Amino acid sequence: MQWQRRLMALLIACCPFAEVGASPASASAFMRLAVVTEQGDTLVDEAVPADGRWCIKWQHSVEHFTVLDCYRNVAGVMQLERSHQPDFAAGLGHIFGRGEQVSDGEGGYWINAINEPVANNRYVLRVGSPAVNHRVVWPGGEHAPVSLSEHAAGQRVTIQLIDPHASPRE
Repeated sequence: MQWQRRLMALLIACCPFAEVGASPASASAFMRLAVVTEQGDTLVDEAVPADGRWCIKWQHSVEHFTVLDCYRNVAGVMQLERSHQPDFAAGLGHIFGRGEQVSDGEGGYWINAINEPVANNRYVLRVGSPAVNHRVVWPGGEHAPVSLSEHAAGQRVTIQLIDPHASPRE
């Protein structure tokens, strides 16, 4: 009986600290979107809350219209959420079973509900020329757009969602 009272007292004393530490929910609440060049220059470093969204926007190199690939922080996992394409041009289009294609009402279409996790929360992009103008945009306007092409045209960059509390990789 004595040990039960001690255990209960310990639980009551520790209860206020139950949320402190590295629980999966608290660790993934805020992540950071980083875009880094091969030389290690950081082009983007912005906070992304849980369910926060950002898009990579660019001009199609052949048809010269705007394309959007939109991502979301889903409990600390980068997911390709949706894509906007105004035409079925070279390299674009909907793949059956991968999201749902719906009209945008202006002759183009959205592919919604792709919800595809990005392996290791990162991918490499070869940044297009200033005419292509790859850029990071924030649909909610949380941060200013950043033109990757202005800073790294023709270079490879790594786009990654990182946990700012995680220890660096060795």
